[in-house]
Amino acid sequence: MGKIIAFANQKGGVGKSTTVVSLGAYLGMRGKKVLCVDTDSQGNTTTGFGISKKDLTCSSYDVLIGRARIQDAIVETEFENVSLLPAVSALAGAEIELIELENRVQRLKMALVGVRLSYDYILIDCPPSLSLITLNSLVAADTVLIPMTAEYLALEGLSQLTETIKIVKSRYNTGLNIEGILFTMYDARLNLSVQVVEEVEKYFPNLVFETKIPRNVRLSEAPSHGKPVFYYDRSSRGAESYEMLGHELLGEPLIPDVKPTRFIFSRK
Repeated sequence: MGKIIAFANQKGGVGKSTTVVSLGAYLGMRGKKVLCVDTDSQGNTTTGFGISKKDLTCSSYDVLIGRARIQDAIVETEFENVSLLPAVSALAGAEIELIELENRVQRLKMALVGVRLSYDYILIDCPPSLSLITLNSLVAADTVLIPMTAEYLALEGLSQLTETIKIVKSRYNTGLNIEGILFTMYDARLNLSVQVVEEVEKYFPNLVFETKIPRNVRLSEAPSHGKPVFYYDRSSRGAESYEMLGHELLGEPLIPDVKPTRFIFSRK
């Protein structure tokens, strides 16, 4: 049965979509069957895998409001072992429609029941808000991975999100836990960055990933080419950092001062 991980932070621009796309591609390269679920109306995970939204006839919007089965909305990407439930801009209006539907916070969970056995990992890209769609993702998930930047304003958002997770855990999903807190766009040269990490580690011991994702031009460029960074520039610092994060997620030891493995992979 596939492990479901929601990637959530109500603040935008913290690397949620980049992390979903990069980790999804890495896990696929490792032979894992992966489903990435885009529940953000901006559709950054969708475009990050090179899927043209204008060509889609079905999306996560249709699945959430009950217009389509999830099996009919999933598309195969050209990247190894990675499938996608895409998002389109119409998803922005789903909040209003969901309010009047039955089981409005469990619709994504119910949809994923039908495909969960087909995947090793299901990665959900949540919208940048504590919305009804985000709530659906948290109810469906086994764990939550929280990408955040090393800024003091981000600490307040982290506190709000963890409180929301506690509420969801107590009311809707007793098995929900935090997978980890991931620092993105990280610059170890800045004292502020180091201080924020220390502050988070103090309040969330053993929950901060050892891997930090640096600012990297290649990571920023990859989505415009419709490719995960591993397929765009395998030798970039961004790719190497996400590979190390993949090792952590899989419970594999991190070996300092050793270059990550150079995988040979092919497109479908």
